[in-house]
Amino acid sequence: MATTDKLTDALVRAARPQEKAQKLFDGGGLYLLLNPDGSRYWRLKYRWDKREQTLALGVYPRVSLKDARRRRARAKQLLSDGIDPSRHRKDEKLARRTAAGNTFKIIAEEWFRNRSRKWVVSNSVRIHRRLEKDVYPFIGETSVSELSQPEILAVLKRVEDRGAHETAHRIRQYIDDVLDYAVSTGRLKANPTPSAKTLQPAVKGKFAAITDPKLVGGLIAAIRAYHGSFVTRMALQLAPLVFVRPGELRAATWAELDLDSAEWRIPAERMKMRTAHLVPLSRQAVDILRDLHRVTGRGTYLFPSERTSTRCMSENTLNVALRTLGYSKRQMTAHGFRSMASTLLNEQGYNRDAIERQLAHGERDSIRAAYNSAEYLPERRKMMQEWADYLDLEATKHGTR
Repeated sequence: MATTDKLTDALVRAARPQEKAQKLFDGGGLYLLLNPDGSRYWRLKYRWDKREQTLALGVYPRVSLKDARRRRARAKQLLSDGIDPSRHRKDEKLARRTAAGNTFKIIAEEWFRNRSRKWVVSNSVRIHRRLEKDVYPFIGETSVSELSQPEILAVLKRVEDRGAHETAHRIRQYIDDVLDYAVSTGRLKANPTPSAKTLQPAVKGKFAAITDPKLVGGLIAAIRAYHGSFVTRMALQLAPLVFVRPGELRAATWAELDLDSAEWRIPAERMKMRTAHLVPLSRQAVDILRDLHRVTGRGTYLFPSERTSTRCMSENTLNVALRTLGYSKRQMTAHGFRSMASTLLNEQGYNRDAIERQLAHGERDSIRAAYNSAEYLPERRKMMQEWADYLDLEATKHGTR
């Protein structure tokens, strides 16, 4: 039964469904629609653009009479501001759906999938781990359109406060790249990433390495006396003979090796600079690899994980082994074998270009970068054998063969 009298809670509760739908009016266009099945819906009748419109305000009793009147008041305010309440609601719903699909994490994961195709696996893992640890817990569920410079800076300061200044700068770059991607895909108008100047300067330190000739022999002797895992010992012994990056060593596969030709060919997708790399193997390196083949040669990796043969050795294994041998992280790291070789080979007068090629350092010149991995190969073969002989000699001085 329709009425223009104001409703009360008691009247709303007492109303019973009839054969036809009823409209119980409260005034100002607000009414309760009571359906034959007993369902009750709040509705607001109003005029917009000279036409009668209806706005749904909720379901009773979830939305009480008091709440319905509040919603009516908000709708009336929109009308007085020249805004259609129905259009406003649709815009709000669209904004919520858009925001839900445009969180930082969703866009960052999309960015990561696109970009990581060109990255070395170890680099991809490192970047994703940093996002998961240092970014997602704080702004991952925030819509990119709602991110502010202070909010992003707070994320970076958390990293900086633990003394990881370089990592803070790297994470700032990741966030900047993600938000640039959001802008380019039309999901963000402007990138709010704060300037790198808002962070403490990143002092990029070199990887700790032993480069004093008097100490090199002791390191090699200690490695040969390592009493841990056989596979770890083989990796430690091979590292100074090939001085590739730790990730390239750990993920080496038997398919990449030709022991008869004494060559290790690392495919481009595993190299930091995305260029295939050839490592001439000394007699000592071949001997180590033949011994290792008897243990891990049936699998894919030279240095499989202790937990499963389907994955390679953990990135921390070699550094932990060096700590076990008594070398602190300020003295020697797995990456330090590269600095050790580079420093001493240069001091011994070897061709700098041959050394750089063996280190697989990237060429800035696109023409030079196109040179194949065999550049300076005869000279590099000779250098790698003489380097292995030098390490043998130094180790012998400390009582090992």
